[in-house]
Amino acid sequence: MTRQPASAPHVAATGPSMLRRLPFGAELQPDGSTHFRVWAPTRRRVEVVIEGAGSQDETILLSPVEGCFEGVGRAPAGTRYRYRLDGEDPLYPDPASRYQPDGPHGPSEVIDPSTFVWTDQEWTGVSIAGQVIYEMHIGTFTREGTFAAAVPYLKGLAQLGITVLEIMPIAEFAGRFGWGYDGVDLYAPTRLYGRPDDVRRFVDQAHTTGLGVILDVVYNHFGPDGCFLQAFSDRYFRKEDTEWGRGIRFDGEHSGAVREFFIANAGYWIDEFHMDGLRLDATQSIHDSSPEHVVTAIGRSVRAKSNHRSTIVIAEDEPQRSELVRSIADGGFGLDAIWNDDFHHTATVALTGRREAYYTDYQGSPQELLSALKWGFLYQGQLYSWQAKRRGTPSLDLPRTSAVLFLQNHDQVANSAKGLRGHQLSSPGRWRALTALLLLAPGTPMLFQGQEFAASTPFLFFADHHPELARLVRDGRREFLSQFVSLNHPEIQHELADPAETTTFERCKLDDGERHAHVEAQQFHMDLLRLRRDTPAFRAQGTCGIDGAVLGQTAFAVRFFGPPGHERASRTATGLWAPRNEAEDRLLLVNLGAQLTISEPWEPLLAPPAGHAWALDWSSEDPGYGGSGTPEAETAEGWYVPGECTVVLKPAPIPRRGFRPARTRKGVGG
Repeated sequence: MTRQPASAPHVAATGPSMLRRLPFGAELQPDGSTHFRVWAPTRRRVEVVIEGAGSQDETILLSPVEGCFEGVGRAPAGTRYRYRLDGEDPLYPDPASRYQPDGPHGPSEVIDPSTFVWTDQEWTGVSIAGQVIYEMHIGTFTREGTFAAAVPYLKGLAQLGITVLEIMPIAEFAGRFGWGYDGVDLYAPTRLYGRPDDVRRFVDQAHTTGLGVILDVVYNHFGPDGCFLQAFSDRYFRKEDTEWGRGIRFDGEHSGAVREFFIANAGYWIDEFHMDGLRLDATQSIHDSSPEHVVTAIGRSVRAKSNHRSTIVIAEDEPQRSELVRSIADGGFGLDAIWNDDFHHTATVALTGRREAYYTDYQGSPQELLSALKWGFLYQGQLYSWQAKRRGTPSLDLPRTSAVLFLQNHDQVANSAKGLRGHQLSSPGRWRALTALLLLAPGTPMLFQGQEFAASTPFLFFADHHPELARLVRDGRREFLSQFVSLNHPEIQHELADPAETTTFERCKLDDGERHAHVEAQQFHMDLLRLRRDTPAFRAQGTCGIDGAVLGQTAFAVRFFGPPGHERASRTATGLWAPRNEAEDRLLLVNLGAQLTISEPWEPLLAPPAGHAWALDWSSEDPGYGGSGTPEAETAEGWYVPGECTVVLKPAPIPRRGFRPARTRKGVGG
């Protein structure tokens, strides 16, 4: 079927015989033709304009079908095309474009996903238990800033102990650089990081190395530049805005196609790119009053497209609503985990002593850190004074794996004057001590890129926009940071990096030399993750029980109970008693302040298993990590807890040499 010049558009054929993976976009057919389908319910006429050389442009006139326009024409892989709406200019890219070679303002490209040869047939996916997540921004992870350049580092991350990579958003966005949260073409991997097959190759190699890959997706708003959905239908958007842009309309009349667009996108990343799941950005801004919330439907789509592989779906939810990770049968959304901001906030106060802005309601105290380990979220419906309202919902019964714990992420590192890393905001000892707590905690730990080797490069907010929008973004960023009292001064505001400056972006690229030079930091993380992986009490992630006690103003203990396997019994998380192996117990001592001596160790959690004494198993003050060494914690004079240190103690049998039973006093007349 030949294409026609623009002056004589060809009317495309349609029919049920068309094979489609997705409800929208351009898809190649077995006979070599391409089927186009786009939702444009208020338009009268839609044409596909095939890009040629000037007057050689050709068009395909699509047929209206229930709010959509669809049809078939000759457009092999690599063909560039746009849509003409109602016979008028300008031309628009495909809302479901699989690739935008010249960015969101240019033409779309027909992509054939079937030509990539996958080698991960034996990969079984990932479930939330046992994972260690690594958040990665492809544009700054390497100097080149591409998927291809990141592949050689996958083996090293796996050897470190990372199990899942969480890739910051890659949907096409305007400009030369950005975080990715201003995506406008949700089906098109950005041309800045490579072509679609480069993404596939990265995932395929990650699976070969033993790493899962989940993708951060933004389903609550579109970016301010390059979004042309309004031209196809204003029904995509709500009247109410989010704090980042126009909200998406998932409910009400005529919302079915909008829901389908996003739900299909979630499955698309799993199906065509073999992603192992998604991280959903700002779910509190995804509003939906439909019988089935779109977040639940997105989770279903991920599972349905997994080809029997295990997948995980993680939410970022500012109010930390527990219903997101409750089962659908119990009235929840059916997701796997939520980012735990409470843990980050109290840990940051403990590290820095600062209680500004959204850190106001946190003390950084031993009790807060203990409670976060035992119960996940600190706020489960209590009044949160910073927002003057209640925060969170009850979650005491949630599995501890459902809380993603972190000391750093892209937002929190950038929400400072200079984008400094945590180890640059605290003392070395305190940073190591809290890192140990993070990586041995029963939740699901997450590191931010470069954290594993104490990267000195900052992570700042950067976004390349045209001058007027760049000014608005710069002013908005300064206004946001002004909530921190220490940053709301003219001299500090003047020093804030301009998000639109190329140098701001370039400064954030990881220094490859530090990966090799900072061996102490890497060994520290590798040893901790090995300890987590090889020690049953830590590996169990709290399913065998944990408890803790405050030992002082800056110190606390956490007892990890051993797994079943011994005649002695312990109380489980359900309150029942079950046999356990006491020899596998571990005691974590965390001290974020000065050296502590306990002369009267009355706390029962400090008591070793019968016939044992506590012996040092690991210390954050090991000289190999840059520390000052650690003596034994339990001595004849009492307990010694080093300053700014975390130690792991394990039971060691007491020799029975010379053991004699104690004398008993005979009773009268005995």
